[in-house]
Amino acid sequence: MTDLLVPVQPLAPIRFWGLIPCAGIGSRAMAPGGPAPDLPKQYHSVAGKPMVMHTLAAFAGVARVHQTLVAVAPGDRFWEGRATSSRYSIRACGGPTRAATVSNGLQALLALGAQEQDWVLVHDAARCLVLPAQIEALITACEHDAVGGLLAHKLPDTLKMAVIGPHGERVAATLDRNDKWLAQTPQMFRLGALRQALLRAGHEVTDEASAMEAMGQSPRLVSGGAQNFKVTYPEDFAMAAAILAQRVHGATLERYRGQRDQPAPQGNPFF
Repeated sequence: MTDLLVPVQPLAPIRFWGLIPCAGIGSRAMAPGGPAPDLPKQYHSVAGKPMVMHTLAAFAGVARVHQTLVAVAPGDRFWEGRATSSRYSIRACGGPTRAATVSNGLQALLALGAQEQDWVLVHDAARCLVLPAQIEALITACEHDAVGGLLAHKLPDTLKMAVIGPHGERVAATLDRNDKWLAQTPQMFRLGALRQALLRAGHEVTDEASAMEAMGQSPRLVSGGAQNFKVTYPEDFAMAAAILAQRVHGATLERYRGQRDQPAPQGNPFF
């Protein structure tokens, strides 16, 4: 009797996708010195370009990132008339919270051809100072990890716990800082695992690592850097602009433009 040989389908190669939630308004930045009140902070100009363009430029500098999806709010008209590219996509799938936007963005990635086993690097649009080398370092550290991980910065300052009293906030205790880290982004997890974690954690969870922790997982901490901060308060804009102005690099969205990409509209100041 001859055994029948059943052909085994080769597994699809694992790919890395970027996902940038870009649907918030940045309410903490809406103060004197911050962006215009009718303009979401990720579109405010920093060092001559909208903040999100610097963020996209960093992902454009990482060849291993297959494609980056920018999840914007429904009705967002910022991207109308801007040049397109095969390296990034814009989807109006933003939700009322960051977690909802990320969940919707994961669904959009599946529609673009991503697989459940692929890695997704979720990154804040307002962390416009991240470097391609930091994104590469996260991928290298986590691509064979069972869980995934995130960029983080070990707390350098003395940490105080406060108590609120009749005369304002006072120091209640000094905490040990040796095991304390500031969570940053990107945060890198398998698409399917992250989708399930967010579904269970709910839409109020503040970052992807927290959702994975709620599933009993321990994400890996990968050292980022002090400059990978999130532009949050009005004074942060000047600091980010100063750092970008001092960097000598070619991180512009020219990297996104290939021979088959559409040309930028005449007069577009960002290309």
